[in-house]
Amino acid sequence: MEVFVQSAFGEIAALLVMAAVIGFLGIILRQPLIVSFIAVGLIAGPSVLNVVRSTEEISLLSELGIAVLLFLVGIKLDVKLIRSLGAVSLLTGLGQVAFTSIFGYLIGLALGLGSTTSIYVAVALTFSSTIIVVKLLSDKREIDSLHGQIALGFLIVQDLVVVLAMIVLSAIGIGAVTESGGHGSGSVLSVLASGVAMVALVILFVRYVANPLTERLARAPELLVIFAIAQAAIFAAVGDLVGLGKEVGGLLAGVSLASTPYRETIAARLAPLRDFLLLFFFIALGSALDLSLLGAHVTGAIIFSLFVLIGNPLIVLMIMGSLGYRKRTGFLAGLTVAQISEFSLIFIAMGVSLGHVQEDALGLVTMVGLVTIAASTYMITYSHRLYALFEPLLSLFERKGTPREPSDAGAHHDDSFKVIIFGLGRFGTAIGMRLKKRGVRVLGVDFNPLAIRRWRELGLETEFGDATDPEFLAELPMGRAQWIVSTVPIHPTGLSYEDTRMTLLQLARNSTGFCGRIAVASHHPRDTEELFASGADLVLEPFQDAADRAVDMLCGGAEEERTEIPIIGTEEQQVS
Repeated sequence: MEVFVQSAFGEIAALLVMAAVIGFLGIILRQPLIVSFIAVGLIAGPSVLNVVRSTEEISLLSELGIAVLLFLVGIKLDVKLIRSLGAVSLLTGLGQVAFTSIFGYLIGLALGLGSTTSIYVAVALTFSSTIIVVKLLSDKREIDSLHGQIALGFLIVQDLVVVLAMIVLSAIGIGAVTESGGHGSGSVLSVLASGVAMVALVILFVRYVANPLTERLARAPELLVIFAIAQAAIFAAVGDLVGLGKEVGGLLAGVSLASTPYRETIAARLAPLRDFLLLFFFIALGSALDLSLLGAHVTGAIIFSLFVLIGNPLIVLMIMGSLGYRKRTGFLAGLTVAQISEFSLIFIAMGVSLGHVQEDALGLVTMVGLVTIAASTYMITYSHRLYALFEPLLSLFERKGTPREPSDAGAHHDDSFKVIIFGLGRFGTAIGMRLKKRGVRVLGVDFNPLAIRRWRELGLETEFGDATDPEFLAELPMGRAQWIVSTVPIHPTGLSYEDTRMTLLQLARNSTGFCGRIAVASHHPRDTEELFASGADLVLEPFQDAADRAVDMLCGGAEEERTEIPIIGTEEQQVS
């Protein structure tokens, strides 16, 4: 190893190999890459292998990565975004930020961190990782569910708070840096004037240049990506030059392209580059930590970690419960804020660079990040099992009637439904439309508000709810139903599979007293025997059944009347 890292190129190559190996182990343990990358820095740092020596090169790549990260945050900040934020997202996001900041500050003081350090740590603990949450919810196919949409809403609110916090930090830092020189106020005014000039430049660019320029550049997609990187780098450089900081400069670069029709394309193409460059930020962060000094912060890290893992979900649960949402929705949404994010580390790193806090504060927050990110990954992955475990204790957080849930739960009391379908994707919709055409009264059930709305637009009756919620199933009008049909696909969650079909079979047979027959959809022939053994009366295999029907029609040449089914829902729903 000593010979191999003689050159900067060899050193970077060794770090990339370590990142690949440790990242692969992290994937096996279902951990986000952030945890693996920080672990690479710790192992490669002076406390273990002492591989990291080209600090200037790694620092340069790290700074470019932060600029690209903030650029991608800025490119999502469209003007329409503020209008789209619902009251629950705004109140929950701001409420969680206020709660975490205030109590985090008090905990910091109690631990003897000092006022300034306590403020920094408390603010850093308010940020949750949008990247991690979106990835986990997408893997579980819950990104379009009610709790998923609410979580995305208050994560956007947190991102806006991040932006404001960094701008305020830059402004405060100017005075602190120039205080000893005696002309800090003049420098502050100069930087504020430069900031106003940069904002004005962004407005003019958006108004007159952004759309026509990106339209021309889009003819060569590679050039569009290079231009976006150049925009992020030059704005970050100018922001650093005038004292606003690279972070604010990169953010403004993203805002300058946020209104263009190509922003999604730019964001999608730059995401892998962002992840690659952020590797070096986390390597630089991990390699700067002295493991021998972290022992002094173990107690504080444990206390702050428990505060984030327990306190943040509880405040979200309380706010959503007071607004009239079910305890289940509040619990699932609350688990998404049980970790801190990469922005937390960047925020503390800015404080260190400005001389406001010592490096041991960065080590403390890094330890909290490692613990909360690792733990919350499993909490979100197994959220439904956790809810089943804590459900008896959560009634305190639910208002009677849950007026904010977009459902008519309990409204169908006539018990005249013959078929109840769980999962309103393309397959479920096709079944529902054909049954309706034959005069069969059908009730559709889904946990996606968009699917519920579109089913109602097709003239079908629906209930909003989750097939794994025993209380909800007990409210359904199953008295005269002859069939329960599940078209909800199986999907991987964590180290195993969370099979909604099995849960529905168990609850329908054992908890609701349903006496009819149950049909479930399976995309894997190997599941058929297990589903029959679990109580299914019929296993539907959409692809096999469609192939058999197609062969019958081709061989028989029969022309049969078809029912046209509108394509609805997201791509993932259509697959189901």
